[in-house]
Amino acid sequence: MTGRHAQPVGDAPAGGVTYAAAGVDTEAGDRAVELMKDAVRATHGPAVLGGVGGFAGLFDLSLVARYRHPLLATSTDGVGTKVAIAQAMDVHDTIGFDLVGMVVDDIVVVGAEPLFMTDYIATGRVVPERMAAVVRGIAAACSETGTALVGGETAEHPGLLGPDEYDVAGAATGIVEADDVLGPERVREGDVVLAMASSGLHSNGYSLVRRVLEVSGWGLEREVAELGRTVGEELLEPTRLYTRPCLELARAEGAAVHAYSHVTGGGLAANLARVLPTGLVAEVDRAAWTVPPVFEMVRRLGGVPWEDLERTLNLGVGMVAVVAPEAVDRALVALGERGVPAWVLGTVQADDGAQGPDVVRGTKGVDGGAVRMRGAYRV
Repeated sequence: MTGRHAQPVGDAPAGGVTYAAAGVDTEAGDRAVELMKDAVRATHGPAVLGGVGGFAGLFDLSLVARYRHPLLATSTDGVGTKVAIAQAMDVHDTIGFDLVGMVVDDIVVVGAEPLFMTDYIATGRVVPERMAAVVRGIAAACSETGTALVGGETAEHPGLLGPDEYDVAGAATGIVEADDVLGPERVREGDVVLAMASSGLHSNGYSLVRRVLEVSGWGLEREVAELGRTVGEELLEPTRLYTRPCLELARAEGAAVHAYSHVTGGGLAANLARVLPTGLVAEVDRAAWTVPPVFEMVRRLGGVPWEDLERTLNLGVGMVAVVAPEAVDRALVALGERGVPAWVLGTVQADDGAQGPDVVRGTKGVDGGAVRMRGAYRV
């Protein structure tokens, strides 16, 4: 007893305590794997070794021989409380696009090509069809981005999560040539900031949005003319995947992409400031685009101040590119040809050190450049 005195214990219940009685159904987990494994296999190319269900995924890295100085890039994330919308609507095959978007497109920001991804799903009760739908969405998004889904885990947590609750997270790894890394070191005064349209809320700010719906009394089933569908359908719109368009643009002849910024938690200004060097400021015109109706709906219903909305939601801009001025027209055409609406947001200038509510600098621990938001939004 390793130094402890044995203590008598009470009688076990009749029949004994089983794992199933504790709330964990291993057979349901096995059925879930059977339902999802074909979708997972569809993401595997020749570099993936072994099948579904191993203790670890194997990826053949002999491709690094093509690189002079290969760097691995990695990222991990989840989708936040957007899963509550999926659970409320009982629609589970789109949340995987949000997960892949949040993880893989962070890797793309540095110019890295995604190689593989793993996922983790925690749930109060394994419903095989539900878990398989989630993973099928992840696999479909991985296929769209050229990412192999090499492993994952579904964990049953009775008592910690409700029977119909789950949460998802993932991690991905990519590769980039050291000479091709994008970021603040490449950005120059006179560069132009381009916006790429979001598909909606993406996966950020849902705690605010859900609270607004709660205080307004609006339900997910409510039809909204401005949206052309129900509130729930709008909120569940999958995150746009920028992976292939951004990688193709960065590699295109004469594209002169210097940096990307993925507009996630914190909004446009806070994320753009992370990819600017000290001494430069991006001047962004709020009137450069029309804010999509869903954001105006949230603002109006909740009386949310514009400054709070701006710090929380993407407001219609999901990814930003900083490019050389001579490459602007080519970049806009290239993105449009790949189905991504894009437009000019502003320019990069010398930082005059100005302060104020419209200036953002030093976000998320990054000692970098600044962003000054000018004008008013169009709705």
